[in-house]
Amino acid sequence: MFSHAALNASLNGISGVLLAGGYAAIRAGKRDVHKRFMISAFAVSTVFLISYVVYHIRVGHVPFQGQGWIRPVYFALLISHTILAIVIVPLILITLRRAWMEKFDKHRAIARWTLPLWFYVCVTGVIVYLMLYQIYVPTST
Repeated sequence: MFSHAALNASLNGISGVLLAGGYAAIRAGKRDVHKRFMISAFAVSTVFLISYVVYHIRVGHVPFQGQGWIRPVYFALLISHTILAIVIVPLILITLRRAWMEKFDKHRAIARWTLPLWFYVCVTGVIVYLMLYQIYVPTST
């Protein structure tokens, strides 16, 4: 059965793929294709955020079950992911607004930071999911 957590990880992964496609398109000079990729990444990330909040309202905290050396690795990844997930929201909104307003020089300047941070958040979201729900499976109570 496909879980709500798996849906969230999938949405994160899809966002990452869309971001990579947007980057490739703009590097190839395909501005319209880039725009479609980035709007799609924003839409999928928005659906992810809503789904994530709903999931955690319903389920609450899910403790990490891994022990030993993997615990500090997991928490370092989780902490960096969480901090950047908070930071990235206003960066995304500013970046998209600058593009929408056709202030492309300013858009490009902030996008150089927004894209890699947003991509990192997408990828680490999938890794956190795998570590939390697939590799170190929570015990049932």
